Amino acid sequence: MDERTTPSVAGGPEDGASRDTNWKWLREFVISLAISVFIIVFLYQPVKVEGTSMMPGLADQERIFINKYAYRLGSIERGDVVVFRYPGDTSKNYIKRIVGVPGDRIEIQKGAVVVNGNQLLEPYVPGKFRDTRSMGEVVVPTGSYFVLGDHRNLSSDSRDFGMVERGAIFGKAVFAYWPTGMMGKLR
Repeated sequence: MDERTTPSVAGGPEDGASRDTNWKWLREFVISLAISVFIIVFLYQPVKVEGTSMMPGLADQERIFINKYAYRLGSIERGDVVVFRYPGDTSKNYIKRIVGVPGDRIEIQKGAVVVNGNQLLEPYVPGKFRDTRSMGEVVVPTGSYFVLGDHRNLSSDSRDFGMVERGAIFGKAVFAYWPTGMMGKLR
């Protein structure tokens, strides 16, 4: 029999192509998994919101992603929603909004937040969530931040426990993913 007319046998070139396809698929899967693990472990962390102090923007039991790397490259800005270790018990994490940055003079007059002599516009705090508490002027020290919850009449925040040190802040809330009706970028 001539070599050119030999029929193909099991284990021929067709099976090799199939094995190569399987290995390529497995390699792609492993690379994708490694990238996903890297992103979740080092950049983004899933967090469950516990409590109602950030309503209506964030609800109790809502799931969000926080960016753990955001403040290594950029600065903490007024209006950012951050996750930090609670000053009274560092085993607990809180989520609040930055209202005062280092050097700011903060005062609260019957619920209206005044920063450096100007009333802060807060569209994220609906009227029914405002309170009428007042607080004398404080100056935010270097390396610290003044935080408030958006649901002012239910929030334990800097009015109660004082400033939050920079080192206690470990993430910026960036994206809600559960429940799906609340999915989207946080503001």
